[in-house]
Amino acid sequence: MNHLDLSQLSRRRLLAGAAAAGLAGASGWSPALAKAPMANTQVPSFYRFKLGAFELTAVSDGPLRMGEPQANVFSDLTKEDMVKLLADNFLPTNDVSMEQNALLVNTGNQLVLVDTGLGAFKLMGNDTGRLTANLKAAGINPGDVDAILLTHAHADHCFGLLAADGSRAFPNAQVYMTQADYDFWTDEAKVSHPQIGQFVAATRKHLMPNRDRITFIKDGQEVITGIQAIAAPGHTVGQVAFMITSQGQSICNIADIAHHHVISLETPRKAFSYDTDGQQGVTSRLKAFDMLAGLKIPLIAYHFPWPGIGYVGRQGDAYRYFPSPMRTVL
Repeated sequence: MNHLDLSQLSRRRLLAGAAAAGLAGASGWSPALAKAPMANTQVPSFYRFKLGAFELTAVSDGPLRMGEPQANVFSDLTKEDMVKLLADNFLPTNDVSMEQNALLVNTGNQLVLVDTGLGAFKLMGNDTGRLTANLKAAGINPGDVDAILLTHAHADHCFGLLAADGSRAFPNAQVYMTQADYDFWTDEAKVSHPQIGQFVAATRKHLMPNRDRITFIKDGQEVITGIQAIAAPGHTVGQVAFMITSQGQSICNIADIAHHHVISLETPRKAFSYDTDGQQGVTSRLKAFDMLAGLKIPLIAYHFPWPGIGYVGRQGDAYRYFPSPMRTVL
């Protein structure tokens, strides 16, 4: 069998190209130079798929820019270890980025939105706050959303409840969340806390004006027909995941049980520095991953690479994320 010499191939192509250029110059002929302005914008970010009789749409609020890797973002993980994990998986090592994958569920009777993004609050760069525009691009009027399910009360999940002018971004939606998270993140006594005080103050401004339309939910409750709350505390005191089921098919919205599709899977026992209770967060993560891997239930993860849909599989004493292929037709 003949082996292809890539160096010779490259040299032959280079010489052929040079010869062609010489002939073109000699003959006065030149190829057409097709010029067009750069678009400098991305297409709207929504992705639609089916689950039994439900129609689901992943909708992006834009990426969160985390900056350069830092030590102890994940417990006992050095900057060098983090850089190696990223590099080994062909990911940028100079700017860690995580997505915001909200989920719209059309049950046939109701439009249900899981999490609302950062809204106008530019906490982590100017690329966020795109949820409303992307919903409209997907043919969804925010005024038609019937229910909003909040996995937890961190800024990137609930600040999109309000528009920039302070009005309700989803004026006709009932809001569902846990009382534990509402009470924790609107507690005026925590405003002076050195680590979380600024977030408590900002969360009060976004949640308290919506108190009249908030219904508190509990672990195991079927909040909407086909959508069940599952307690997953640790990242916040009252975080929940949502199991969505239709005609025997399920997908689990895992909220922030895991943040990074590589680090949180390959080192699942490392606590995340933004967790309220890191060890409780580890317990919730291992419990959820074991269930999803054992039952082969797909997931959608808020911060995984767009659109965040895939599976978790066991890999030794850790896990691996397997993204689902995106389909171009329903």
